[in-house]
Amino acid sequence: MNPVLYIARRFAFRERTGSKPAFIVLASVIGIAVGTAALILTLSIVKGFAGSVENKLISFTSHIQVRQSDEEYFSESRYVQRQISGSRGIASASPFLEKSFIVRSRPAKNGNRPPVKPVILKGISADERKIFLKRYLVDEKKTPDISANTISLYLGKTLAEKLQVKSGEKILLAGLDRSTKEGILDGNQDIIELLSSLDLETGLIKGIYDTGLQEGFDDMIIIGDLDEMQQRFHPGLISGYDIQVQDLQQLDAIARNLAARLAYPFYTFTVFERYANLFEWLKLQKNISPLLIITISVVAVFNIISTLLVLVIEKTREIGMLIALGLEPAKVSLIFLGQSLLISLAGVAAGSTLALSLSLFEQRFHLITLPEKSYFIKYVPLLIDPMDYLAVSVSVIMLTMLFAFIPARIAATLKPGTALTT
Repeated sequence: MNPVLYIARRFAFRERTGSKPAFIVLASVIGIAVGTAALILTLSIVKGFAGSVENKLISFTSHIQVRQSDEEYFSESRYVQRQISGSRGIASASPFLEKSFIVRSRPAKNGNRPPVKPVILKGISADERKIFLKRYLVDEKKTPDISANTISLYLGKTLAEKLQVKSGEKILLAGLDRSTKEGILDGNQDIIELLSSLDLETGLIKGIYDTGLQEGFDDMIIIGDLDEMQQRFHPGLISGYDIQVQDLQQLDAIARNLAARLAYPFYTFTVFERYANLFEWLKLQKNISPLLIITISVVAVFNIISTLLVLVIEKTREIGMLIALGLEPAKVSLIFLGQSLLISLAGVAAGSTLALSLSLFEQRFHLITLPEKSYFIKYVPLLIDPMDYLAVSVSVIMLTMLFAFIPARIAATLKPGTALTT
C-alpha cells in the first residue's frame, strides 16, 4: 500500500489515546452522507414530479390539435385527414366535436337545489374512447340500450362528486349556440328567443373516469360519442382533429410543418401551448433545484474544511514527528488530501445508499401523500436516475477535494519544533 494513503487512512479512521478524532471523522462522514442524500432526493423528486404531471397532461389529451380560425365547426373531410395522417412524424389522427353545456343533476330528496356546473361535452370516435376508458375508467354500470332521446356520457370523478351523481343516473344538459351567446352578451335577445335556442338534452352516465387532473379536466370534460353528437347537434361537422406524434422531441417542428401543409383557415397548437401555464409552473419547480443544490454543497464544503482543520490540530504532534523524520511538506499535504478523499468516498457511498433506500421505500409504500387537487398526483413521485447519483457523487468528491487544499496546506507549513512541543 502507498505509505501516504496508509497514513491518511490511519489518521482518519483510527483513534489516538486521549483523543477522539474518529468521532470527528464519523460526524463528517454523516454530514456528507446527509448532504449527498438530500441532493439526490431533491433531483429525484423534482424530476419525478415534473415527469409525472407532464405524462398525465400528455396522456390525457392529444399532442397536437388542428382547428379552424375562431374555432368554428367545419365539415369532416377525408382529404384533410389523409393530409394529416400522411405528414412526417404523425402516429394517428382522429376527429372530435366539442360543445359547451350547463349540466344539472336531479333534485335531492331533501328538497335542496340540485348542483349546476358548466362543462364541455367532447365527442370522440369509438376507438379513441376505448383507449381512453381502458386507461382511466374507475366505475362503469352496464345499462340496457338507451333511448334515442338520451345521450351516453362518461363523467370525470371530480365532476360526478360535485353533481352528486354516479353511474347509471341521468343528468340534464342545456347548451347554447355561439350566436345565442353573443346575443345574450349584447342584450339583443329576449327570453323567448333564449329559451327556444336552448339545446336541452338528457344524458345517461355510463361510467366515471379519473385522470387525477382535477381542475380544468376531471371537473370540466365529459366524454361522449362523436357519431351520436353529430347526429344530434351538427351533422357532418367537427371541431377539429386530435393528433398523436411518434416523437415528442420533434413536436414543435411537426406542428409547424402540419400548419404549413394544411394552410389557412386551419391552424395547429401543441399540448405545451394549450396548457402553457401548467408547464411554466413545472419549469419553475425545476429552476429552484440549482439553488437547493448550491446551498447543500456549501454546507458540505464547510463541513469537510472544519473536519480537516480539527484533524490537523489533533494530529499536530504526529505531523511534526513525520516532518522531523524527513517527510516532505508536499507529502504531508497529500496525506490530508487523502483523508479528504477517504472521508468523501465514505460519505458519498453512505449518502447514495441512503437516498436509494428511501426512494425504493417510498415507491413501495407511498408514505408521503400530496393533495391531488393542487399537485395532480396523490403521492411524492421519485425518479431513480443513475446519472443523478453519478453526477452528485462526482461533484461532492470534487468539491471536497478542492476545498480540502486549505487545511492540507496548513498542515504542510507546520514547523517540527513547534508541532512536537504542542
